Amino acid sequence: MALSLRRKRKKLQPTARKLVAHTNPRSFVVEQFRTLRTNINFSSPDGDLRSIVITSAAPEEGKSTASANLAVVFAQEGKRVLLIDGDMRKPTTHHTFHMANAQGLSSVLTRQASIEEAIHQTLIERLDLLTCGPIPPNPAELLASQSMTALIEQLKEMYDLIIFDAPPVLSVADAQILANKCEGTILVVNSGKTEKEQALKAKEAIASSNSRLIGAVLNNFVPPKDNYYYQYYGSEK
Repeated sequence: MALSLRRKRKKLQPTARKLVAHTNPRSFVVEQFRTLRTNINFSSPDGDLRSIVITSAAPEEGKSTASANLAVVFAQEGKRVLLIDGDMRKPTTHHTFHMANAQGLSSVLTRQASIEEAIHQTLIERLDLLTCGPIPPNPAELLASQSMTALIEQLKEMYDLIIFDAPPVLSVADAQILANKCEGTILVVNSGKTEKEQALKAKEAIASSNSRLIGAVLNNFVPPKDNYYYQYYGSEK
């Protein structure tokens, strides 16, 4: 590890209920996150993916919840994971983990804080968090900078996996910029809400960024009650 994160930190608050992978690890939903984790691992047989971007076509499709829970299940697998809030317009991870957001990614990129000062240790073992930090006036420029590229490479020396919670890909250019700098991208699609045309445009936008689209996550899909898989896992507390 290039930089030591073993330092005194502020007392952490309990995690939010939406972190179901931590609060209810035996639930049916968490099993789906574990399946997603397995699929990601199998998607790169020649070597582990070290940096992943999670995005969606439009706002409020569940990409931030998916990012947080995916980070948790990878940490539970034994990987050293860093979740980064790359949404410098409407950041949410500090709310999810009940963290302060006075310093974060924007602070590091503008040299207002060091990596050690900005990274937070979460209650989940092996999972750290880099919040957005103060919202900057030029998010796309910061993400496209050489400082961002250098930061990603530095963080790869410290962690097994870096997961970016990125803005919706059709709303701003930020997600495409991050996708270009990372090794893979996952598109979250909201069942019953995301229009087919939107999903296709999002797929094309990711492809145009020269990023590798690992796959899509269908969010808020409710399986039928008579589904065998649901019956097998649905009764677990």
